[in-house]
Amino acid sequence: MMDPWLHIVGIGEDGMAGLLPATRAVVEAAEVIIGGDRHHQLSDSVSAERIAWPSPFDALIDTLEALRGRRVVVLATGDPLWFSVGARIGRAIDPTEITYHPQLSAFQLAAARMGWSLADVETLTVHGRPVQQMIAFIQPDARLLILTTGSETPGQIAAFLTERGFGQSAMTVLANMGGAEEARFDGRAETWDHQVPAFNTLAVHCVAAPDAALLPRVPGLSDDLFRHDGTMTKQEVRAATLAKLMPMRGALLWDIGTGCGSVAVEWMRAARYARAIGIEPRADRREMAAANALALGAPRLELIDGRVPEALEGLPAPDAVFIGGGLSRQTFEAAWQALRPLGRLVCNAVTLESEALLLELHKAHGGQLVKLMVNRAEPVGGLTGWRPLMPVTQWSLVKR
Repeated sequence: MMDPWLHIVGIGEDGMAGLLPATRAVVEAAEVIIGGDRHHQLSDSVSAERIAWPSPFDALIDTLEALRGRRVVVLATGDPLWFSVGARIGRAIDPTEITYHPQLSAFQLAAARMGWSLADVETLTVHGRPVQQMIAFIQPDARLLILTTGSETPGQIAAFLTERGFGQSAMTVLANMGGAEEARFDGRAETWDHQVPAFNTLAVHCVAAPDAALLPRVPGLSDDLFRHDGTMTKQEVRAATLAKLMPMRGALLWDIGTGCGSVAVEWMRAARYARAIGIEPRADRREMAAANALALGAPRLELIDGRVPEALEGLPAPDAVFIGGGLSRQTFEAAWQALRPLGRLVCNAVTLESEALLLELHKAHGGQLVKLMVNRAEPVGGLTGWRPLMPVTQWSLVKR
């Protein structure tokens, strides 16, 4: 086995002085050092060929491959494997060719400054990613540590909090931690007006007002939280549907006939890094789905204009499929064939014709067939009575 030729080194605001002696020796012996401007400044005492982050960033792997055989160091901030470049490199290059040299991460430093236990906080990054994805983590008394995109990010997050009734949430921006210019900015979401450095970490202690929106990550959000035209998977049925779809970390859902996107949005909220593709032929409903995804913290929902089964061709294989619209034997067969092993498929039907097809499919393929009937208490004159929703026939099965 060859010795690792690539070293990925975490470096902090204290630069070379903060590295362990063995790690410092690795950097000093490097022939090539790759990093951002800030990383090069922190290690400017070392004589080596310097390469800046390539653009686009994905070209980094090609750059590294071209340097194979030389002593190469990639500098990253803090822990290279925690929301950092080390993970991306490790997926493309054999890990046996890499040595990682972690430094204290921004999360560890921020937790120490705040006196928070890392085991009790959510660690998030919106660096280079949609800021809206943090919305899914706004919960009463939640503590969040967030790697930000820039100086404007805390203000954006303050607005998200305030709009949802969490304006009293305490916010702290920590910048240049561990360096001579370390700075701290404290405030509350509803009055946040600090001008902060671009490179910062945000700590949030969420405080809910009595009228705050409650947005649990457990499926079954109120229908009123979604923009819709009346045609949607209702709250109680949606919760049962997501239970059968089983959201899991990083898993991909096909939401066929996505409508306003309620199932896809809740799927993405329910598990870290869960992905969803919504297939919807109507532009007005795709627009509603996009708006719901942004408002509820699932900004990476991918929406496709198309009709099934043709629109399914060429899509990445799903871990779960929900057919809420466009049900046909051809659509089922295409989705079932594409579904990965242990994948989950759920079909909901409200018409007699669709129910008849589900009965045939259940007879041929097995699975679980249930009838979901929901009654909601509503005013009847000056009294209260039960008003039934349309019954839903649900067929679910796991591909084994």
